[in-house]
Amino acid sequence: MSTTELVRCSWAGSDDLYRHYHDRDWGRPVTDDTRLFEMLCLEGFQSGLSWLTILRKRENFRAAFHGFDIDKVAAMGEPDIERLLLDAGIIRHRGKIASTINNAKKAQAIRNEFGSLAAYYWGFEPDRARGPILPGEIPSETEVGKRLSKDLKKRGFSFVGPTTVYAFMQAMGLVNDHIDDCFAHDESEAAREAATIPGK
Repeated sequence: MSTTELVRCSWAGSDDLYRHYHDRDWGRPVTDDTRLFEMLCLEGFQSGLSWLTILRKRENFRAAFHGFDIDKVAAMGEPDIERLLLDAGIIRHRGKIASTINNAKKAQAIRNEFGSLAAYYWGFEPDRARGPILPGEIPSETEVGKRLSKDLKKRGFSFVGPTTVYAFMQAMGLVNDHIDDCFAHDESEAAREAATIPGK
């Protein structure tokens, strides 16, 4: 079966970049702190926009924010914000740019407390025993997403509402929300079972 004939989640659409993201990234477990930090930041930038817009600018974001190195981003300041507001390669939103720098500082605190961002985020992984995910039933918010959102806000993070945070959980494989008929569902679940999760 060719990649165009595979059964996918309907949101993957027909754009090749979007399909590649769906096929190879979304729902696969991530335990690397840099990638976890990057995704939370990008989900924040996505707020009010399409995810495809973010994907098309992803490399530009990485260049603008030092590859999402937490310590380097945390060291950024007002001159960097002013510079990035002139960077047409990213989303030029002062609040979201400032939030990324703020969230890097808060991520440092989490890393110091838990040993890694992965240990913190995967501590919110819900019970893996769940019913089938059917077309049209992929959730945008859940109770566990709301709990993580609330905890992040308490720790001083910004642009981490329940929908943004649950999208982050879906993308990073903390949950497997591929529909059951999607070819990537079983692949993602197998990857989750094989992954070494900090603290588990």
